Amino acid sequence: MPFCRTKCTYCNFQTGVFPQGMYAPYVDAVVQEIWEHSALFAAAGVAKMLGVGAVAREATNIAKRADALDGEVTVDTVYIGGGTPSMLEPGALARILDAVRGSFACALEEVTLEADPETITCEKAEAWRAAGIDRISMGAQSFDDKELSAAGRLHRREDIFKADEALRASGIRNISLDLIAGLPHQTAESWRRSVKELLELHPEHVSIYMLEIDEGSRLGLEVLAGGARYSAGAIPEDDAIADFYEHGCEQLAAAGYEHYEISNWARPGLRSRHNLKYWRREPYLGFGAGAHSFDGEMRWANAHDPAAYTAALSSGRLPAEQIETLTPQQSLDEELFLGLRLAEGIRVEELEARYNVPLEARVGGLLQRGLVECCAGRVRLTPGRMAVSNEVFVELIS
Repeated sequence: MPFCRTKCTYCNFQTGVFPQGMYAPYVDAVVQEIWEHSALFAAAGVAKMLGVGAVAREATNIAKRADALDGEVTVDTVYIGGGTPSMLEPGALARILDAVRGSFACALEEVTLEADPETITCEKAEAWRAAGIDRISMGAQSFDDKELSAAGRLHRREDIFKADEALRASGIRNISLDLIAGLPHQTAESWRRSVKELLELHPEHVSIYMLEIDEGSRLGLEVLAGGARYSAGAIPEDDAIADFYEHGCEQLAAAGYEHYEISNWARPGLRSRHNLKYWRREPYLGFGAGAHSFDGEMRWANAHDPAAYTAALSSGRLPAEQIETLTPQQSLDEELFLGLRLAEGIRVEELEARYNVPLEARVGGLLQRGLVECCAGRVRLTPGRMAVSNEVFVELIS
């Protein structure tokens, strides 16, 4: 769902503010893509491994797995992301989920909706629950109003508490909350307060992201240009951001959360089943503008512009802009990069056998420097080194 009410200053996603008149035609197009996916994929020459794969991300993201008994493909997770899909009428979301159920064999174990706090009401939450949505990923980002305002967020601290109350009252019992370490005006004190107040809500899942500075966001561009707009001069130093992240790690561990991926924590048994598919490189299908898909060998991405996406489907074409068959080297790099994001790490011997390449020299240097460790036949990032993970990734795949 590529639509937002406003564009956050730090956002580098392909989303935007569009007239509401685009919403209904866009939903119609997503539903059409789901219903007609087999013919669209066949015409475009993609999804060769659909029978052993999965379905997944973005406007509607579905993950599926092969049934070991009879080979039937079964959808087990759905992720409706964005953008801000909680802006849509609940009936539109229900239509999308009905299309999934009508197009695939389903045994849904996790259906996630991304939602901003200010868009959540008791009425919406009840309708979401009735439609089959059982997990909400809420973009809190901060519990400090000054930080939220500077980042261009529309909600305020109090809205997070009201949204959580509405979700709990509806019967939704699996809530994930996001925080961003490094927002403009953030201090050690305000960060500690945000983490403390997040923990007071007892979410089932937590994501902490460190602020990214790149050309894909207004804030990033301003920082790189040395400007002052968007509170660019009030971003904490890198060392402070790393300290914020480490404080979050410590507090979440003390509260009983499992740190299972660089940016993600969960209560036992409540890890994001859907997102684990990406990090483990399991096949998935994505429907909607900007959605990405992977069938085990090929990747393709839909047009990001919702008008171009809708027009392609209206003419009977798959709205894919990029179709790529991965080389063995690309696949290996992804296995290394994504696998090391997980706390469980990677099995080096399995990767060496699968790709017929030696990895001992590359991994050995990282072991000597204490950036990774070997445990039970797996290599993983050393605890306490998560904040410098990019250094490890660059060295490992270079």
